[in-house]
Amino acid sequence: MSLEISVRRLDNVAVVDLNGRVTLGEASGRLRDTIKDLITNNGKDILLNLAGVSYMDSSGLGELVGAFATVSNRGGKLKLLGLQPRLHELMHITKLYTVFEIFTDEAQAVRSFHTGGAVAKG
Repeated sequence: MSLEISVRRLDNVAVVDLNGRVTLGEASGRLRDTIKDLITNNGKDILLNLAGVSYMDSSGLGELVGAFATVSNRGGKLKLLGLQPRLHELMHITKLYTVFEIFTDEAQAVRSFHTGGAVAKG
């Protein structure tokens, strides 16, 4: 299954819905391009909805870290939503949960961009 990406706006937050596999090659490149396009077009606050991601390899994790750095360097925030159990486990194994704000509820995640901090982590 290839990666499907759609973007929607909620309260000035770009919510990027990902469905499929985030792996080396086209999928990770499309994710990178989507993030760059959002930043270029004033999408500094980005919520990556990973609820539909069935698999992510190390290059996918690398894209998340790269996206976080790029968004942060431009004065924005990038947060994660809806991690599947395997991806949640990978975040703990790699200690990336200390880097990303991770949410289970979309409304709380969106509100956190406006309150300056995490409302609830998952």
